[in-house]
Amino acid sequence: MVIRRRRRRSNQPEHRYEDPTSATVFVVLRRMRAPLITLIVLFAIGVLGLALIPGRDQAGHTVHLTLFDAFYVMSYTATTIGFGETPWPFTVAQRLWVTACIFMSVLGWAYAVGTLLSLVQDHGFRQVRARHRFSRQVMRLREPFLIVAGYGRAGELVVRSFDAMGQQVVVIDPDSARIDELDLGSFRSDVPGVAADAGDPAQLRLAGIDHRYCAGILALTGDDQVNLSVTMAAALLRPDLPVISHTIIGSTAEQMRAFGTPTVIDPFERFGDHLRLSLHSPAGFQLLTWLEAGPGAELPERGRTPRPGRWVVCGFGRFGHELARYLLESGVDLTVIDERVDPDGETGLDGEVEVIQGDAGDPEILDRAGLDTAVGLVAGTDDDVTNLSILAGARKRNDELYLAGRQNRATSAELFDAMHPDALLVPSDVVAHEAYARISSPLLWRFLRHIPGQDDKWSADLVSRLVNECGHVLPPVWKIRLDADRAPAAIDRVNGGGVLLGDLLRRPEDRTRRLHIVTLLLVRADGEEVPAPPMETVLNPGDELLFAGGGRERRGVESTLVVESTAAYVLSGDHVRARLRLGAAHKRRHRNLGLPTGKSQ
Repeated sequence: MVIRRRRRRSNQPEHRYEDPTSATVFVVLRRMRAPLITLIVLFAIGVLGLALIPGRDQAGHTVHLTLFDAFYVMSYTATTIGFGETPWPFTVAQRLWVTACIFMSVLGWAYAVGTLLSLVQDHGFRQVRARHRFSRQVMRLREPFLIVAGYGRAGELVVRSFDAMGQQVVVIDPDSARIDELDLGSFRSDVPGVAADAGDPAQLRLAGIDHRYCAGILALTGDDQVNLSVTMAAALLRPDLPVISHTIIGSTAEQMRAFGTPTVIDPFERFGDHLRLSLHSPAGFQLLTWLEAGPGAELPERGRTPRPGRWVVCGFGRFGHELARYLLESGVDLTVIDERVDPDGETGLDGEVEVIQGDAGDPEILDRAGLDTAVGLVAGTDDDVTNLSILAGARKRNDELYLAGRQNRATSAELFDAMHPDALLVPSDVVAHEAYARISSPLLWRFLRHIPGQDDKWSADLVSRLVNECGHVLPPVWKIRLDADRAPAAIDRVNGGGVLLGDLLRRPEDRTRRLHIVTLLLVRADGEEVPAPPMETVLNPGDELLFAGGGRERRGVESTLVVESTAAYVLSGDHVRARLRLGAAHKRRHRNLGLPTGKSQ
């Protein structure tokens, strides 16, 4: 029995890469071996024969070509270049041999070129070349990047969003057609992509999981097992990396959480939260969906609040079961329609539920559900045609129903838009919006968690402030931190106390006017979170602030933080000589841009 000693692992990740160059060379040599051997043999036979066949010099003496002369003649003969007879005119026998060598070499070259063209068009060779090119692109990255596993609808939305904000991404997907779309997409920067199994740790290494600049992994494939494999590999190979994973199965989510601390996104669970919020706070649901959509999104319409009463859920799969549980927790009566549910069996829900066994798309089944006395309906099957049919039939029977639907395919988007349901679940959009919010602005995600706990008036007031200050199109969302590094000009006054949030948001050119900025969240140094803090809030050192405002407004705040004269005027009303004070982070940025780093202006 052989006992292998276990190697001690270092806490630092090993940055190893498999160079696919050797694989490319191996494939070429293996496929071109026979043609190359054929050419070499033909060339050697031609040289040997030409050296053995006697010739005559100008004096008529019998002579033989040296091996070098024969090699020289065959070099331009076998390549069909043609140069002449040297060092003297050939005899008939020599010319016959050269003629035979020409035809043999042409056949040999035709065989070699044909094999080469076949190799270039071979799918396996193209994959090896693509992997080689992808590996070199990843190895050359010198900025933080994210690995996106899966380029479906959710993956495409995430990649485009991160590309728009200047975040480098790397894509891995088993479908080569999706990877080809990367070359056709209009991205600001080059997005490396490879067609490979993301659940294979070797492929994740190829995608750069060991790269020093790898900043995180997003497992967004349509296969929960693949997403679980990616989560496991990331936790074991790079436990320091943040991981965001998508699943629609509760048991898989628990398995994912067993490996490190990944962020698991379940779109069904999120939609349940959204629906419950829309029932109690339409303004809160409006605010949540607007902020999740990202900068540039238009303000969505505020939905109506359904009347108290009975709801009908069509489809009792994973999504329907989760949604029914949320509705029961909200204290509503419930009717469930599904072909697979047993009317006399257990539903797995805590509460009384009326069960109707049958196809929800059948008009007779809808009539049995008593839609004329219901207040809301959820079309939650896994088939878009069925869901659209249910919504249309329900609206025909009761146009006052609150309608919620589930869209499974991106190609059905126009049809659902034309139906105008009150609430719509698009799983890929839910996953993409949350993944983008969590990575692009962690403070934004922390703020979104506070919205369900606020009343409808609080949310309506905040929406009104955003519209009044920033318009109906969501502005960029950004943060600042009050410390000596990021706010060197203002930190002394903040340490002295008495600096209010409203003071910080005064205009540098006229402190009697305020910047068009809305403060979404204040995070104290001790971790306390204050959503939508009032202008009278006293600021402390170490505070983090999340703002919504345009680029000009952001430059105004940053000027107050780093320019002493601006800070003195904006925060205190004093006029002093202009002097720029930069923290370490700002100094590096200004040095790279060739700007002053602390001297008088």
